[in-house]
Amino acid sequence: MGKGRALSDGVIKKIILSYTYVAIWIFLSFTVIVYNKYILDKKMYNWPFPITLTMIHMGFCSSLAVILIKVFKVVEPVSMSRETYLRSVVPIGALYSLSLWLSNSAYIYLSVSFIQMLKALMPVAVYSIGVLLKKETFKSQTMTNMLSISFGVAIAAYGEAKFDGWGVFLQLGAVAFEATRLVLIQILLTSKGINLNPITSLYYVAPCCLVFLSVPWIFVEFPVLRDTSSFHFDFVIFGTNSVCAFALNLAVFLLVGKTSALTMNVAGVVKDWLLIAFSWSVIKDTVTPINLFGYGLAFLGVGYYNHCKLQALKAKDAQKKVQASDEEAGKLLEEREAEAKRSETQD
Repeated sequence: MGKGRALSDGVIKKIILSYTYVAIWIFLSFTVIVYNKYILDKKMYNWPFPITLTMIHMGFCSSLAVILIKVFKVVEPVSMSRETYLRSVVPIGALYSLSLWLSNSAYIYLSVSFIQMLKALMPVAVYSIGVLLKKETFKSQTMTNMLSISFGVAIAAYGEAKFDGWGVFLQLGAVAFEATRLVLIQILLTSKGINLNPITSLYYVAPCCLVFLSVPWIFVEFPVLRDTSSFHFDFVIFGTNSVCAFALNLAVFLLVGKTSALTMNVAGVVKDWLLIAFSWSVIKDTVTPINLFGYGLAFLGVGYYNHCKLQALKAKDAQKKVQASDEEAGKLLEEREAEAKRSETQD
């Protein structure tokens, strides 16, 4: 009875911790998105310099990652050669910098709610690029589901009250670059046995992003900032914004490490609906019934996609267990045969 009680208490504690990690990640992800919108939107803080903002994030995050790894030794750095770094990490850093630049730029032109709806295209982009790069197998059923997600997002875009073509182009570009980055992580890093958690990712990738972003920054934003005499660096705004961005990466580390990547996907769906509700109720962005209907269709498609991925993972795990039990049975059989032979020899 006492043992059962202890077990139930342990399970309850684990569930509470899992929900706590999910709540922390949702809160921080929510905060970073709304904070970035506040800083970049011309009707709010009115600081429309997405490259500079992204560079501030990358500089702050890379500095803290170095301190955590080199000074406090929170996690061990990954061992990799210079050639591996240049061939694998640098391309991923380039794609990440483009993704962050374009996604932050989209906040200047689009509402938070509509951006979340467009982000529903991420599974479509990841699957399509995976098929093109031969990382995923083409399946007509999966592609039909991807088309249904795209159709839902198209309906949501049609119902958008403040549609901006340039903003949509920027956000779709960000989705494309991010999807390519995720696929290349599997091809260039995971396949080579290199696994980076969020802290080591920032340690290796953030400096690359900073270098890549400095090129367009010199030509696009630096001349404007230089000529803007009224500009002053607000340490409170940009400092707290950078802390939130870094804390979000730590929350990802906790969430995936203590639960699973699928839990993060499900939590992401909850976060998107909360952001849409916040955008409509607090920021006063217009959310039309057509918006919600289209996003609802896309949401069902994404949900089905996550369900299929979960079933595939379960089947793969079950297959590994069967193989392990078969190997164990084979070893036992060999041991028994060896014992029988020794007994025969002794007789």
